[in-house]
Amino acid sequence: MTAYDVIRTKRDTRAYAERPIPEETLRRILQAGRMAGSSKNTQPVRFVVLRDQARKQELAACGDFAAHLPAAPVVVAVVLMPDGGAFDAGRAAQNMMVAAWAEGITSCPTSMHRPECAAAALGLPPQHRVAIMLPFGYPADPDPRPPRPGRQRLPLEQYVHEDRWKVRDEVANG
Repeated sequence: MTAYDVIRTKRDTRAYAERPIPEETLRRILQAGRMAGSSKNTQPVRFVVLRDQARKQELAACGDFAAHLPAAPVVVAVVLMPDGGAFDAGRAAQNMMVAAWAEGITSCPTSMHRPECAAAALGLPPQHRVAIMLPFGYPADPDPRPPRPGRQRLPLEQYVHEDRWKVRDEVANG
């Protein structure tokens, strides 16, 4: 697959096969996250790799929609160091999710709605925070369904404005 095909076909899924991720594959996924650019090359992102079932369950309790975390063979906590920005964390997370999908591994970014809970569970130093949790695993369904009707992406013409914002038929939020 080309890079464009990987991006175009990636789907977030929350059901994982009971199949381990090979260490060399996980290393490539983590390396993809490490290679993400950052503001002024500050590299304010670190990763905590979780395989321990009890630790994944403890972290699942820190998010409102995180019940699927323990089912993933590997979960990566994307941690922001002090003064790190959400955009830098997002770039690292997206790199890892795209690299994983190129290997046939699915993921689903998962928020920690109780950040203090997540920081304590991971033993983070003061002022470090979990930006996002990324569960990784081979899909439980090897042929993921396309998005359901009504959940299709908007046409590109509704996303793109030339030179300045143009009010269209869609709701104007800005």
